[in-house]
Amino acid sequence: MGFAFWDRLRRIAWPLAAGMLAAILLANTKSDLLWTAFACVAVAAIVVTAIAVRLKPALDQTNRVPGDSDLATLPPMARDVFERLPDPLMLLDGSGRVIFANRAMRGVIGVDAQRKHVSALVRTPALLEAIKRTATGGEATSVEFTFPVPVQRNYPAHVARAGNVTMLLLHDLTAVKRAEQLRADFVANASHELRTPLAALSGFIDTLKGHAKDDIAAREQFLGIMTVEAERMRRLIDDLLSLTRIEQNEHVPPSGQASLETVLREAVATLTPLAGAEGIALQMSAAPNLPPAVGERDELIQIFQNLIHNAIKYGRQGGHVWVTLELGGGLSGRGAEAMLVTTVRDDGEGIPSDAVPRLTERFYRVDVKRSREKGGTGLGLAIVKHIVNRHQGRLTIESKAGEGSTFTVFLPAARDGGAVTEMS
Repeated sequence: MGFAFWDRLRRIAWPLAAGMLAAILLANTKSDLLWTAFACVAVAAIVVTAIAVRLKPALDQTNRVPGDSDLATLPPMARDVFERLPDPLMLLDGSGRVIFANRAMRGVIGVDAQRKHVSALVRTPALLEAIKRTATGGEATSVEFTFPVPVQRNYPAHVARAGNVTMLLLHDLTAVKRAEQLRADFVANASHELRTPLAALSGFIDTLKGHAKDDIAAREQFLGIMTVEAERMRRLIDDLLSLTRIEQNEHVPPSGQASLETVLREAVATLTPLAGAEGIALQMSAAPNLPPAVGERDELIQIFQNLIHNAIKYGRQGGHVWVTLELGGGLSGRGAEAMLVTTVRDDGEGIPSDAVPRLTERFYRVDVKRSREKGGTGLGLAIVKHIVNRHQGRLTIESKAGEGSTFTVFLPAARDGGAVTEMS
């Protein structure tokens, strides 16, 4: 007899018994056989109801689907701890079906895993084999695997068994693997960038030591080229060291304040002679009564010198570069109530749309030949990006072919708007 029957009986027995007893009392007759039968039925209903109430916990347990556990036997605090673990956690019953998956694990598999077999959620043979081996033999196992889509993620998995429950714990190493790959790419790119000027220097030195030793004109020409290549290597090394220093401190937000208008005017004054040599008009405007920015002065100068220098280098001959500063609203996900918005705009030839997302990559150049001719190292915008990230700001890039490019930097404004502390 199923539990549903007992449950329905329990629900109607008490009202039935009460009604019958009330009828007996109202009839006020003890000899009538019919009312005696009613009394017996009422007493039986009361007894059956009492039995159903006593048996309900056992019936609940008996009618549970085998393995259908939501860890109800664990204290609420333990379930809450499992749910809040930053690492993905999954518990499986003896048949390999999921009896618990925490929030982090649901984020990995992307679906509701309850009561599904693990093979329907994970398609990696090595991981499934490790789960099967641990569930069968009880020996803890570790294995590394990769989820290739939608974005490749790398996990080491730890599988262990406790009683009839198999535990699967993952740890996301995607960021570490990505950093290792970036580091390898960085070394390869840096080696490549340094190899070209070094080869040029070596070639010119051999030439000057050989047949051009007494050729004054050739010597002057080669020494000029060698000077340019040596200067290029110096800039590259300086930018590499600067980028390394910035990346090491990127997780530490700055605590000082600096007048962004003063920083911009200093950067503009420094680069005005270069703009004049290229026939470019460099103009700046700033809104009045602006609060200081939260940041380190030297790094802020580095941001805008790089951006303005790029606008001059790749702008239109005889064109314009406009620098504007104003106060804007806060950005979603950033703590500042207000942001200082700086825009550097040129009227050059623009940047291809497919190249815009890659501009802040190390050593990425839209036009390699032109960049080298202009003295670029391919690291300037990468430096800008990391400094902006450290200052909890944002960099946006907009460009249209034939209409120029606009680089916009959002930096948090100081909340108190008090005295400016220039950080050197």
